[in-house]
Amino acid sequence: MTTFSIAASRTIRIAAALLIGPDGRTLLVRKRGTTAFMQPGGKIEPHELPVHALARELEEELGLDIDPAQAVYLGPFSAPAANEPGFVVHAELFQLNIDSDVTPAAEIEEVIWIDPATEGGIVLAPLTRDLILPFYRASLTAIA
Repeated sequence: MTTFSIAASRTIRIAAALLIGPDGRTLLVRKRGTTAFMQPGGKIEPHELPVHALARELEEELGLDIDPAQAVYLGPFSAPAANEPGFVVHAELFQLNIDSDVTPAAEIEEVIWIDPATEGGIVLAPLTRDLILPFYRASLTAIA
């Protein structure tokens, strides 16, 4: 029992978005006081469904009002947390195609759109770098 509670306390449960623009680029965010860019999203509250946490976080952090029914669930992804040493982030990932402006708010300092085929020399969170971008690239290859 102790082992489980220690492991559980070292896990950060989030809902994250693979936001795709009309040109196929994906949106990444950087939190204030950090260096790594990552998918937008945030922690899931105990009473929330992951898709509702995602809608709340996107509105708070980017001023983006989404319809949760339009979010396509891509699955669970886990990797070392970028900003919390010793923690693992467990993300419920959703894809959304958007064609609207976003504005950084709350703890978000910067937003960028990147071509998923290149990383543009920016620092990426492990979840984004090692799992989400390769997953998105593979889905593009499968379509082509």
